[in-house]
Amino acid sequence: MNVRAPVTVRPSFLIPDCVARPGDDPIFALNAEAARRRAGGEKVINATLGALMDDRGELAVMPSVFEALARVPQKRAAGYAPIAGESRFLELVIRDLYGASPLAAQSIAAATPGGTGALHHAIVNFLEPGQALLTTDYYWGPYKTLAEHTRRRVETFAMFDRAGRFGAEAFERALNETLARQGRALVLLNTPCHNPTGYSLDAREWDDVERIVRAASATAPVALCIDFAYARFAAGAADAWVRNVERLAGDALILVAYTASKSFAQYGARVGALVATHPDEAERKRIASALAYSCRGTWSNCNHLGMLAIADLLGDAALRAKSEAERAALRQLLFERVQAFNGSAAKSGLVYPRYEGGFFVTVFCAEPERVAKRMRDDAVFIVPVQGGVRVALCSTPVADVPKLVESLARALAAEPRA
Repeated sequence: MNVRAPVTVRPSFLIPDCVARPGDDPIFALNAEAARRRAGGEKVINATLGALMDDRGELAVMPSVFEALARVPQKRAAGYAPIAGESRFLELVIRDLYGASPLAAQSIAAATPGGTGALHHAIVNFLEPGQALLTTDYYWGPYKTLAEHTRRRVETFAMFDRAGRFGAEAFERALNETLARQGRALVLLNTPCHNPTGYSLDAREWDDVERIVRAASATAPVALCIDFAYARFAAGAADAWVRNVERLAGDALILVAYTASKSFAQYGARVGALVATHPDEAERKRIASALAYSCRGTWSNCNHLGMLAIADLLGDAALRAKSEAERAALRQLLFERVQAFNGSAAKSGLVYPRYEGGFFVTVFCAEPERVAKRMRDDAVFIVPVQGGVRVALCSTPVADVPKLVESLARALAAEPRA
């Protein structure tokens, strides 16, 4: 009689926290499926990926960026960058954010691989392991990935009140609860052109944020981090918040996650910075050292070629003017899609936040996964998020917007009635 030896289940070499982690970002997975179906001959509308496409469906680029990249001496580009980043690049990023504001003299920065790297540095330097960052209940999914990967968490407050405006009361309540529980807070606000809703805080809402953060900062340290990723594609002035920050700096620490990926349509270069603003010089020096230490402990240093080129785009008057004209043309391309969406969506009765500009808009619905699945059956790809579906108009040609809205309206009509 043959007796089988007992099967020994060997433990994974991975630590337990890592065993069941997903291997692909869901947005990139949807984008890949859309690309496969298009390659198979289907007429696909792909409104998933946060990259600006022209109306031919090709990636929109800014020629001035490639001119700047070509100018950089090869041997300089090939060498290591300083750990915290090229000083000229960092100075010009601060100036790009704050212009003539006195905040520029109260700021330091560290180079990061895109805005994602900036968010990483904010999380690991201004929260203890186990603590939670605070953001809106509609948020970019990788916030959670970044927090969990660094042994932190995400907690949220209702982004919108019953009138459809920024939920100031919910924010104030949540911030005070966070401070009472953990003795410090990192608040992450993505504005203007919030991902995924497209919402931009107006002057009154920024006044509310200033008032709430100032009051909370009297009890414990509050770092207010502005995710600035899409700001250069906002309708109207994208820098109105600076006046609020001028009054708030010193009560709270002001952080800005800056990225050239979106501002210069250069997603692959991975060039960004975390800017920290505080009037106390000794505090700024401590923060600068901490951020440089984090750079060395993660990516060591950033894309040297990209930093040198972006510094030229920001610092050379002629090249800057050229890049701003190119960006203005891309912003107009996007704004035409925003107008087309708002017009079609109003006729179809879609419910979504105030949307004036930016890469994305979110349409509210009860069953996002089912709505997205129904739309994929129409060969229309969008991204389900909690409480709605995200539409990337940045990647949707203006001629396809009416069909996208029609598909979305049909999918929503199939939702069960409350």
